[in-house]
Formats: sequence, structure tokens, C-alpha cells
Amino acid sequence: MKLFHASQTPGIRVLEPRTSNHGLPLIYFSDCRENTLVYLSNAVERHWLASGFPPCEAYHKWGSYGFTGEGLLCLEEYYPNATEETYGGAAGYIYTVETEKVRPLPEIPHAFVSEEPVGITDCEIIPDALAALRRAEREGRLLLRFYEENSPEKLHWIERSIRREYAESDSQPYREFLKAKFPFVLL
Repeated sequence: MKLFHASQTPGIRVLEPRTSNHGLPLIYFSDCRENTLVYLSNAVERHWLASGFPPCEAYHKWGSYGFTGEGLLCLEEYYPNATEETYGGAAGYIYTVETEKVRPLPEIPHAFVSEEPVGITDCEIIPDALAALRRAEREGRLLLRFYEENSPEKLHWIERSIRREYAESDSQPYREFLKAKFPFVLL
């Protein structure tokens, strides 16, 4: 099975399981190349480093996306200019693997995980993640939804969700990001 994995790390020869937001050491893949584009940059990490804080070993993964009923990825902005700010100028790599050592994640369209190392068969350099996202949208391979397109109901849901995330998180970079992008969490 041909699968894709995005990373900012160059020169990977073998993907190793890593612990992510879900607390399990896994490697995440998609059988849809465009779905991996959202992992070429992390808004939390970019904000933290741009604010002058020292690098951390791990950052909370920010993923404001969902899927249409047909399984098409829809990247949504939860704050103004989020897509440009997160992906503009961000470079990375899309690694290709050929493996059967994966299991699907039924709750996420086109997603698979592996609990064991997987060798790389190819690597594509992505010089600008934002340009790649825009190209994929023009080709009908994903959807971009901008902040201004959010309904009042969606904005209310975002506010409730972010307040809950802020209250429940113990990650300093994540809380700092939430305070900066969603000032209402402190009200």
C-alpha cells in the first residue's frame, strides 16, 4: 500500500513511532497525499518560536481541519489569517512508504497508523506549504475555509472549544498560543 507522511525533518530513511497528542507511539500516514500537507507546519510551534521563546522538545499539534461527507479534507481557520500565518513560507517533506504494516483509523478518512518502523521509498520537497495547499484546493483535492466564512454558530463553537482546551491544557506553548490567538480565553 502506498502511503504518505509529512515532516519538517529532512533526510529521514526510516520513520519511527513517536508519541503525539493521543499519547501513543505511532506513525501516522494517509493514502491521500494532499491530506498530509496540513502537517508541514504547526501553528503552536511557529507562534512559540516567533515570540522568542526557546525551542521545546515537543509541541501540541494544532489541527483545525475536518472532512466533508465524501472524505475531502477541509482546513478551517479558527482565527483571522491562520492559514497564511501557519503555512506561508513553511518548507517540509512528504515521505512516501510502501507497506502493509498499518491499520486504518476508521474515525479519520484516509488515515492509517503503524506501531513499528517503516522504511521510506521516496521523498518530495515542499518549498512552501501554503502554495501547496492553494494548489491542492485549485485541483479540488482539499478545501480551505477562511475565518470570515464562519457562521455565528461556528464562532460560538470555536469559543467554547478553545476555552475548554485552554482550561484543560498543561502545555505552556499551547496555552501561550491560545492566549495570543484567542484573547477571549482570559476574559
